[in-house]
Amino acid sequence: MARVKKNTGRSHQSPEIQNRKARFEYHILEIVEAGIALKGSEVKSLRLGQASLAEAYARIDGGQVTLVNFQIQPYEQAGQYNHDSKRAKPLLLHKREISKLATKVRIKGQTLVPLRVYFNQDGKVKVELALAVGKKLYDKREAARKKQDRRDMDRALRRGGR
Repeated sequence: MARVKKNTGRSHQSPEIQNRKARFEYHILEIVEAGIALKGSEVKSLRLGQASLAEAYARIDGGQVTLVNFQIQPYEQAGQYNHDSKRAKPLLLHKREISKLATKVRIKGQTLVPLRVYFNQDGKVKVELALAVGKKLYDKREAARKKQDRRDMDRALRRGGR
C-alpha cells in the first residue's frame, strides 16, 4: 500500500504513497506539487501509511482543485471524530496555477492524475499531480517490452555477458 522512505531532514521515517499504475497508464506531460487540506485524523492515518491512490484523480470545479477517490483509511483512535475515507479533498494551489491547469485540462484527453503523496521537510502533506494523457494499448505493450528488455540486459550483465 505505502512505501516507507527515509526523509533526510527528519529523524523518523515517513510514508510515501505512490500511484505506480499511473506511469504505466498515462504519458506524463507536466508535474505540479500541491498541498492538501486534511483533517487531523486523516493526517494521523497517512503517517501510518494507510492510504491508496489507486483510483484517485483531480478535478477542477469553480476555480478549486479537488482530489477525488483518494482513500485514507479511518484512524482507529479517533473514535466518533473520524473522517469519511473517500471524501473529496481540496488541493491548495495558487489561482494562476489553477487557471493554467484548467486551460490545459480542457484539451481533449488530458487529465490530472496524482502520482504520489508524501510529507515534505516541514511535515506538511504534499501531492504530486501530473497533467497526463492516457496511453493506447500498443503504447502499454511497447513499455512492457522495453521493461522486459532492460531486465534481460541487466540479467546478462550480472552473469558476465553470457
